[in-house]
Amino acid sequence: MALRQMKYLSCVAAMLVGGLGAAAPSEPQGRHVVHPGESIQRAVNQARPGDTVFIRPGRYRGSVLITKPRLRLIGAGRRTVIEPSGKRAGNACGRSGNGICILGGQGRPLRDVTLHGLTVQGFKKSGIWASRTDRLAVHDVTSRNNGLWGIAQERSTRAAFRENTVTGNRESGIFLANVVKEEGGATDNRGATILGNRIFRNRIGITLRRVRNLTVAHNDIGGNCGGIFIVGDESRPRAGALTVRDNSIVKNNRRCAANGRLPVIQGVGVVLTGTERALVRHNLIRENRGTSPFSGGVVLFPSFVKSLNERNVISDNIMLRNKPADLANRDRAGQYNRFLRNVCRTSQPAKLCPRTHRAHPSSTGE
Repeated sequence: MALRQMKYLSCVAAMLVGGLGAAAPSEPQGRHVVHPGESIQRAVNQARPGDTVFIRPGRYRGSVLITKPRLRLIGAGRRTVIEPSGKRAGNACGRSGNGICILGGQGRPLRDVTLHGLTVQGFKKSGIWASRTDRLAVHDVTSRNNGLWGIAQERSTRAAFRENTVTGNRESGIFLANVVKEEGGATDNRGATILGNRIFRNRIGITLRRVRNLTVAHNDIGGNCGGIFIVGDESRPRAGALTVRDNSIVKNNRRCAANGRLPVIQGVGVVLTGTERALVRHNLIRENRGTSPFSGGVVLFPSFVKSLNERNVISDNIMLRNKPADLANRDRAGQYNRFLRNVCRTSQPAKLCPRTHRAHPSSTGE
């Protein structure tokens, strides 16, 4: 009897090991996998803080709303595509016209969310929209052909936007603001970074509106109507105290019509307006040519609300073949702005470029 029982138990064990009659193995704890035809939002709803949602290659229709901290949404790059469903939106993110939303609460910023290896396209407003977040990371994401912004955030701190491709968005490719729909002092971004992104064929490549304490570096910005806009107003604290360095800002020469906020934009490298203590350093800014009020390589532009550009430093940039000028200080009321060691040939007013670079055409590459 005992021998028959032992043989029976051994047979059952072999069946279980071989998978005969056994349930399909579940994913490891903290890991969720979404396949084509399945719902990303359902996996996000089932996930716990700290979990990872892997999205297999394929096309997924519908918006994704994230309200849990430390969640990671990981795709297969351009092979994982998120686009509108064409049906009535099922969550608040979709109803607002956005693709992926990362939303914290008042006094409760949503922390440590990561988006990696995704393509988000064709949404009425933003591909990625974040509000009240801390340490949001967006890496290797393509956001294209959206009706407003490619990647945008407000009321947020310590974000990292790295090695993304942002193209064909109707307004800014990357947009950072204090508060979009209200006035107020500049948000201290606490060291946020915009690094190594490819930003093409948007209205404006990068817009920084009423923000402070961040770095924009090593980005490739071209084919937009304007490259980088740094915008402040009379609110306190003022916009600025940020760094734009080591970027390639070339041939942003599309012509975009005026809208309710701005006149025509064309041929713009970097514009500062109503900004203090910004450092624009060691950038390659060339062949940005146009006839709009903002046109030129680096332009200090008078604020529409009479807030002055003050104590900004434009240094060590290579600015060549921009029209109507490589370097333009059009904010003549601004104070204590410095222009140091730039390689350029034309300026408004004259003599902002070092004499050696104005006097010797060979140094300009022309």
